[in-house]
Amino acid sequence: MHSNDAQMLVLTVLADGPLHGYAINTAIEELTGRRLGPGSLYGALSRLEGRGLIQPADEAAGSQERHRTVRITDAGRDQLRAELHQMTRISGAGLRPDVVVYRADTIDITPTRPEHVLLVAEVVSPGSETTDRIVKVDQYAKAGIGFYWRIEQAATGVPLVYTYVLDPATKTYRDGDVFTGVLKVAAPFPVEIDLGQI
Repeated sequence: MHSNDAQMLVLTVLADGPLHGYAINTAIEELTGRRLGPGSLYGALSRLEGRGLIQPADEAAGSQERHRTVRITDAGRDQLRAELHQMTRISGAGLRPDVVVYRADTIDITPTRPEHVLLVAEVVSPGSETTDRIVKVDQYAKAGIGFYWRIEQAATGVPLVYTYVLDPATKTYRDGDVFTGVLKVAAPFPVEIDLGQI
């Protein structure tokens, strides 16, 4: 599990009140259906405490992390609110890509976050031209999706694939290559697709 996901889950369950390590993991399992491994859980607790997002609920409880009760701080609540706002913005935008390629280590994590996604692709069809060419490009970029592909059908009937790469500094896409015949890229992962066979 990605460390940011584990941290987000810990903050989410601590928003309901102070808990100790085992109880945190039980609450996460109730929420997601999966438990965090000890390294993920205690690593997340350590990072969150180091960032001032959680703190011991009672200093007298001792230093054993497994039995120590922690609580979310005001800064932790602010961070949680910001993360939830970002997820709400993404889901509220109605972004439902035709194709989504997730990072393998995040496939079972819900809710999906932008950093889980390697690539989104849209197949342009009559009636979706403006949405797929303009609206979704802007929304995916603002969400932080690193790669966007737009697939259109040329007048000859052969698919054209337009590729875009996110500029993280401006949160906008830079035009990549346009492929017809064979799509061959190295990022976000190496792939070669014969478009004539689609």
